[in-house]
Amino acid sequence: MIGKPNYLIEAWSLTEHGLDIDALARSESLFVLSNGHVGLRGNLDEGDPHGLPGTYLNSVHELRPLPYAEAGYGYPESGQTVINVTNGKIIRLLVDDEPFDVRYGDLLTHTRSIDFREGVLSREADWVSPAGQRIRIRSRRMVSFTQRSVAAIYYEIEPVDDSARVVIQSELVANEQLPMRRGDPRAAAVLESPLVSERHRARGSMVELVHCTRHSDIRVAAAMDHIFDGPRSLGVSSESEPDAGRVTATAVLAAGETLRMVKFLAYGWSEQRSLPALRDQAVAALVAARQTGWSGLVDEQREYLGEFWRCADVEVDGDAEVQQAVRFALFHVLQAGARAERRAIPAKGLTGPGYDGHAFWDTESYVLPVLTYTAPAAAADALRWRHSILPMARERAQLLNLDGAAFPWRTIHGEECSGYWPAGTAAYHVNADIADAVIRYVWVTEDTDFEVEVGLEILIETARLWRSIGHHDLSGKFRIDGVTGPDEYSALADNNVYTNLMAQRNLIGAADAVQRHPERARALGVDAETAANWRDAADDMYIPYDAHLEVHPQSDGFTHHQVWDFDSTRPEQYPLLLHFPYFDLYRKQVVKQADLVLAMQRRSDAFTAEQKVRNFAYYEALTVRDSSLSACCQAVMAAECGHLSLAHDYLREAAFMDLKDIEHNTGDGLHVASLAGSWIALVEGFGGLRDTGRLLSFAPRLPEGLTRLSFGLRVRSRHLRVEVVASSATYTVLEGEGMTLVHHGQEVRIPPGQPCTLDVPPAPELPRPQQPPGREPLRFLHQVNGTEVRRAETRRAENARASAGDRPE
Repeated sequence: MIGKPNYLIEAWSLTEHGLDIDALARSESLFVLSNGHVGLRGNLDEGDPHGLPGTYLNSVHELRPLPYAEAGYGYPESGQTVINVTNGKIIRLLVDDEPFDVRYGDLLTHTRSIDFREGVLSREADWVSPAGQRIRIRSRRMVSFTQRSVAAIYYEIEPVDDSARVVIQSELVANEQLPMRRGDPRAAAVLESPLVSERHRARGSMVELVHCTRHSDIRVAAAMDHIFDGPRSLGVSSESEPDAGRVTATAVLAAGETLRMVKFLAYGWSEQRSLPALRDQAVAALVAARQTGWSGLVDEQREYLGEFWRCADVEVDGDAEVQQAVRFALFHVLQAGARAERRAIPAKGLTGPGYDGHAFWDTESYVLPVLTYTAPAAAADALRWRHSILPMARERAQLLNLDGAAFPWRTIHGEECSGYWPAGTAAYHVNADIADAVIRYVWVTEDTDFEVEVGLEILIETARLWRSIGHHDLSGKFRIDGVTGPDEYSALADNNVYTNLMAQRNLIGAADAVQRHPERARALGVDAETAANWRDAADDMYIPYDAHLEVHPQSDGFTHHQVWDFDSTRPEQYPLLLHFPYFDLYRKQVVKQADLVLAMQRRSDAFTAEQKVRNFAYYEALTVRDSSLSACCQAVMAAECGHLSLAHDYLREAAFMDLKDIEHNTGDGLHVASLAGSWIALVEGFGGLRDTGRLLSFAPRLPEGLTRLSFGLRVRSRHLRVEVVASSATYTVLEGEGMTLVHHGQEVRIPPGQPCTLDVPPAPELPRPQQPPGREPLRFLHQVNGTEVRRAETRRAENARASAGDRPE
């Protein structure tokens, strides 16, 4: 069973048959369990072997210096790195003094599976020890959505042929030794022994450990307790030391007899609370979990996920792999934010240390659109975290001689952590992305209290920022110069179209919110005159256009740059940032990821249909997708422009980013934004969803490979279900009042509970646009009615996705 595992294509689960010792890090990421507060990588129960151990608490980090060859004004002085906290997953097993280790003896069968409706990771192993003793091991692991500090493990051992003396060692371990990781700029900085012991205690079947980080002064408490069910010979003892605690159970089992253990884990952390208070918090959570019991926790988990899937489920007929992938994606997006509760949603969620555990603009631009329509409370909490770091964002703006608030490009705690300022500090669009998420959330939920208490202040401070960054030129146009847009192969550009259009929405959204809440706005120092000034800047916003080529340049002068020599670029030289100097990239027409194309997606109202088609074709020929953020955006605009087969290819690339390890770095953690992108590609792409605040608009069309698409939205106090087939779309308001929406440009009233079916017009016939040589979307074998067929004769070379390059830092 040691070898390449087989992952089955199943509608509601991910199952691995077999075990690949050399690819453990990847499977550990795929089988992560998290609730947004606690994250457990899918390491084997026995701890060894492992690819990358990982137990994470949202926002628990350590500080590290940011070295510079030459210091400069405004450079961040320290970085923040997510740390591996106390590991409670470890359950070591000895059978007649032989440790259970899959590398020794014979592993007859090994299966791991996670059902997205249950949220429990199941494992079964049939193992023969080197001495010939055959044992069956079954375990189930969960991180609770309903009791956010709690995780639990059900563990069962059964001798098959002969009696056996078994010893279970259930452990809590701090400061685990982590493997050194080199050669990937996205891999987390490895911090050795970041936790300092403050307390350890063992009694009965319970152990408590309390630690504090060395530099960031964050206190972490972890506790475990156990319930055993076995023969009368069962003996249990416990012990603790500064960095470890252990509960040991020993029994002699006859063939066919079973020893069962339930292990309850509880975590707590704080920057402010005292040691006794934090210890008591963890112990209280442990007591509550034990009272609920394993079965009760599983029932709560299933009920929580049932309510989520009732509205959020996306059904895809015709492509079984995409069906599995989008549910896998939604499950992990929910895990990333469900119980984050006023903490960041990192780019990797709590699945691994990639990107140092930082949150970027990915959260607001990719993850929150999904959560806003499917789990709006989680979206609101992510934005409340942004609101909580406003004081630091104001300080950052003041340091940069700007008004308002300048949110960090990358952070855990709230301070800017980007040591590469052309792609960090200069990427001011993150502020408009946050404002856009606020505006969208208010549009979708009509949550007035949130707007008054949280959203308004964010919109005001970001509008102030744009007013101070930009200026009116001699012609009266409002310009935003010297910024970096989403395409990090073009830095410090003037009038990046994406940035300008998103800033325009920010300014208008802030002015509208001030008008709705004048008293609260006055308390924040904003009057009608200030709001009118923001509207003037928005009305005068300069959007470059190349009349000769009849396309929008990504920024001023971009279409006059020399085009990158794609024909002479070898496949192994991608991603370009690892093989060419930025000086070369910044002055050429080459696009790392969707930028102008993303502008057309986010600000669809700012472009005509003809402009979208021309722009899309132009930028397809320049975009190399050296970022996992790009494929889903290109899928959306390909679908809108009528390139449905191409959109399907991009959908699959986004959906399989981690399931097929396209970037060869899934071992560092999942690409949460790309996972969210599979929903975006389906719902905004083939569903044609656009939301401008007044009415929802849909322009659904399916590619040849899909026969049916169905998805649900929580919107304006309603549960709307949309079902699309080749020739028609059906809209049903399952809960709430009727609503008016737009279908392919036509306003339609949808009564409550009454399906409304409308014709879908055919897509225009357009030539398929060309990508740079060798950078066509990846094409995979996929299944139709259980039979694998090839969708295309060619695919990019496998090494075209080198093992790094998603972030310039």
